[in-house]
Amino acid sequence: MGTVFIYILIISFIATLVRSSFGFGESLVAVPLFSIVIPIETAVPLSVLISVLVALVVVIQDYKQIHLYSAKWLIFFSALGIPIGIAVLIYGNAFWIKIGLGILIILYALYAILGKNKFHLERDSRLWLFICGFLSGIFGGAYGVNGPPLVVYGNMRKWTAKDFRATLQGYFLPASFIGIVGYVFKGLITLELLKYFMISLPAVFPAIFLGRFLNHRFKDGSFFRYAYIGLLFIGVFLIVYSIFTSASANPLVIGK
Repeated sequence: MGTVFIYILIISFIATLVRSSFGFGESLVAVPLFSIVIPIETAVPLSVLISVLVALVVVIQDYKQIHLYSAKWLIFFSALGIPIGIAVLIYGNAFWIKIGLGILIILYALYAILGKNKFHLERDSRLWLFICGFLSGIFGGAYGVNGPPLVVYGNMRKWTAKDFRATLQGYFLPASFIGIVGYVFKGLITLELLKYFMISLPAVFPAIFLGRFLNHRFKDGSFFRYAYIGLLFIGVFLIVYSIFTSASANPLVIGK
C-alpha cells in the first residue's frame, strides 16, 4: 500500500505540472497511469478532483486572461455531454475503455504533431463551441479527458499560451465540478478516493506554481509539440499494458 501511495504522489506531481504548464493534459497522464494500480472508476474521479483544485488556483492567479464568452459556451455544451460520458464509465467494458482511451490519445497526438490544417476562426463560432464542448463533456465524463476537443478549439482561435492556459481553467473549474456532482450521485466518490486525493496534495500545489513559472517562459505554440510526443508514448503504453495484462490475467488489470 505504501508503494501505491508513493506512486500516486509521483504521478500527481507529473500530471499537475503538465496541466499547469500547458493548460490541459493532466488526465491524459493521470488516468492511464493511475489505472495501473487503482480501478478506473477511482482513477477518473481522482483526476477530476485534482483538476478542480488546479483550475481554482489558476483562475485566481490569471482570471484577467480568461476568454469568458468562449469558456461560458464550452461549459454549457460540455454539461450536455457529461451524463453520456458517465454512463460509458459505469456501464462500459473496462478493458475497452482503456483501449479506447489509448487510441484517443494516439490519434490526437499524431494529429497535433503531423497535422498541417491551417483553418482558424477569426471570432467565436457557436457551432464549433458546441462540437468541442459536447465532445469534451463526453470524454471528460467517461475518461476524465476533457482536453483534446478544447485544444482543437483553442488552436483554431489562435490563443496565446497564457490566454489558452487561463481560458481552459475557466472552463475546467465549473465543468469538472459538474462531473464531480455526477460522480457523487453515482456513488463514485468514496472514502478511498478521498484518501488518494489527500495523498496527492503535497505534490499538486508545488507543481501548480512551477507549471505557471514554465508557462510564462514558453514561446506561444512551441511547447505543445513536446507535450504531444509524451502523450503519444503514454497512449501506446496504455494499449500495450492493457492487452498484456488481459492476456496474462494479471490481478492488476481493471475489474479483476
